[in-house]
Amino acid sequence: MIQVKNLSKKFGNLTVLKEINCNIKKGEVISIIGPSGTGKSTFLRCINLLEQPSGGEIFVDQINLMDKTTNIPKMRQRMGMVFQSFNIFSHMTVLENLCIGQIKLLNKTQAEAIEKARELLKLVGLAEKENYFADELSGGQKQRIAIARCLSMDPEIILFDEPTSALDPTMVSEVLAVIRRLAKNGMTMLVVTHEMDFARDVSSRIFYMDEGIIYEEGSPEQIFKTPQKEKTKAFINRIRSLNYQIRSQDYDLYQLNAEIEQFCEKHFLSRKTVNNTLLIYEELLSVYQHFFKAYHIDISLAYSEKHNTMELHFSYQGDKHNLLESDFEDDELSINLINNLSQEFNFSYENHYNKISLLIKKV
Repeated sequence: MIQVKNLSKKFGNLTVLKEINCNIKKGEVISIIGPSGTGKSTFLRCINLLEQPSGGEIFVDQINLMDKTTNIPKMRQRMGMVFQSFNIFSHMTVLENLCIGQIKLLNKTQAEAIEKARELLKLVGLAEKENYFADELSGGQKQRIAIARCLSMDPEIILFDEPTSALDPTMVSEVLAVIRRLAKNGMTMLVVTHEMDFARDVSSRIFYMDEGIIYEEGSPEQIFKTPQKEKTKAFINRIRSLNYQIRSQDYDLYQLNAEIEQFCEKHFLSRKTVNNTLLIYEELLSVYQHFFKAYHIDISLAYSEKHNTMELHFSYQGDKHNLLESDFEDDELSINLINNLSQEFNFSYENHYNKISLLIKKV
């Protein structure tokens, strides 16, 4: 139904979208997730030409929106858009908001428009509010009216640009419930959202956007349970990380210890967990010194809010060698300590880098 080819968008020297390609089928619900500032809203606005793309092509049912002969207003009627800021007319009643577009753009009679409007108000649960004005409604009610007004134009596709971001948490569920109902009815939708549970439960596919591209896409099962790329994993698991490089035997031990302590305290980990983390990396360094003369080590900590887990990654350049399989008697105590303080560990070797990953026991 929608085909996007090599879509790009620049604002001056700033490139927001880079060569985006995707296909969206009729009836699909696509949730677009990712960090702020990665082009998600711009992508939506380019699809219905509220923003003029800098390059590429957009086809809706094989009609090229970038062709100068295309009737853009007519195509926009096929693609409704719901914004985070509601955009309903404050000087009109709810019923008038839903009728004006039908009368002026669809050439319906007032009676036809009112009948359709009342039908849609029942759909979004606000039939009793038809004579209210915007300032008499809550934020959640305003957004449901905005959705009903969009539906009044009989769109084939709806674009939602963070429809719940301006709402209090108590109002989010009432808006998402309406969108869920539309999904069940087979409406084709693209939804920019930060509501991960909603995206997982409702979507046909997930687009994870980062760096101005669709960085990874897949089914909700794949994206939320087995993401393939590191940035996707970090975003889905809401991982916070600390990275530190050691390039000399004379590295600043006190600075590294202080950064690790600060990182752990920021995530309200116990003092015992902090001490265990410090001890693990110190013992790894101790074993490392028996095998490598040059210091080329990367240490990182990754804390997942979602799973409440702490991982330590200890990477070092050189020939393949797993420090935790050392045969030196002097290393036996260090390895036992590391094993006792870790729930599990993994070793890998790639591109002349050894990597030990440990899941730290929290106490």
